Amino acid sequence: MSVAEFLYCETPAGWVEAVHDNLEILLIDHANCEKKAASTAMNLMYRYIDKPEMLLQLSKLAREELRHFEQVVALLQKRNIAYSNVPSGRYAGELRKGVRTFEPARLIDILIVGAIVEARSCERFGKVIAVLDDELADFYTSLLKSEARHFRIYLDFAEQYTKQYASQLKVPLAERIAFFLAEDQRLVQFPDPEFRFHSGLPAFALVAS
Repeated sequence: MSVAEFLYCETPAGWVEAVHDNLEILLIDHANCEKKAASTAMNLMYRYIDKPEMLLQLSKLAREELRHFEQVVALLQKRNIAYSNVPSGRYAGELRKGVRTFEPARLIDILIVGAIVEARSCERFGKVIAVLDDELADFYTSLLKSEARHFRIYLDFAEQYTKQYASQLKVPLAERIAFFLAEDQRLVQFPDPEFRFHSGLPAFALVAS
């Protein structure tokens, strides 16, 4: 399944149109997102040490996310953009509100959320390529395959552990995926007061129009 087939919606045109005027925030927030992606993988590694197959995959994933972080920081330095404190947007936090608090359901939900975040990142990389300068367009093009692969890693483990813990899980995997995909759709399509890498339709763009 491709990212386009997985997600319920595309990024709104209004968000893409706002990229040019918010490029510094986009790059800074992207750097933050790469750190958080590495942290998510590391947190899973610390919490679920009884799953060696997942530990090995997530270790590789975390290293790759940190490499992407280094690349974004290098771009910031090259463009004389200070890596300042940009508060997080609402996207990831809102998605995680739906994560169940008991195991093994918690693990399944975290893996689904991880898959959706990676899928949305990949989709956004594809969208920004058309509106960026050549250097940044080449950079984001280079990230497409890795983000798509990360999406599959999380989704495959969600499927694997759903089968493993089938007797303990009361809700089908498809239902949980649909729940979080609907949340993703809401968050990216509804007006958002802040522009971030995963933010929704810019509210200021609606006012301006």
